[in-house]
Amino acid sequence: MKLSKRLQTIESLVGDEYTHIWDCCCDHGFLGTHLLAANKAPTIHFIDIVPQLMDELEIKLARYFPKSEATESTWEVHCGDVVDIAFDQYEGKHLVIIAGVGGDLTQHFIESIHAQYPTLVLDFLICPVHQQFELRQQLQQLNFQMKDECLLEENRRFYEIMLLSNQPQQQPSQKVHPVGEKIWQADTELQLKTALNYRSKTLQHYQRLQLGKQNQVEHIIEAYKAIQLPELSS
Repeated sequence: MKLSKRLQTIESLVGDEYTHIWDCCCDHGFLGTHLLAANKAPTIHFIDIVPQLMDELEIKLARYFPKSEATESTWEVHCGDVVDIAFDQYEGKHLVIIAGVGGDLTQHFIESIHAQYPTLVLDFLICPVHQQFELRQQLQQLNFQMKDECLLEENRRFYEIMLLSNQPQQQPSQKVHPVGEKIWQADTELQLKTALNYRSKTLQHYQRLQLGKQNQVEHIIEAYKAIQLPELSS
């Protein structure tokens, strides 16, 4: 099955340096299956908390990717909570993919994993739905490093995708920015339009909260207003 634009973009940010890739909250396993077919890592792990989904996925994987015929990548299916993954039982470098869930749940997963394995090198590839500013604040407090980030629009919804590490990097990386940096850079008119529309939509959201006096969000509004977008030459 062809991946959505969002999942294709996530897949494009997956490097080949990992021993274990964890497709968390994997649902039907579309992303992990593509990573498996592309031999992106020796082991692709599928994890979700819904037993029926995991049972169905395991049957499909056994049919289309039989372990007896595996020459490069193999797979494991785990039914359970992301925070219960025993990363220290698996040798090698890990990439933890968390996509399609809210920023608050993404934050919960990352905080719990980091608390359990503060010295284990883990990369995270995340695509949160909502609460991006609040999530970025927490990532700053945890001293996570930003390895790459991008912004995309699909079906009139905007997504920030972030590739992070929980440890200082030898290769170039940077601290997590409160509203992002690279996501506002644009080389094409389409990228600029996406950035403009996303900033406008985000500002409108926090301005509505401000009017309703539900939150003290002035600092968030000012942060998004301060974003400098490029001017493309015609």
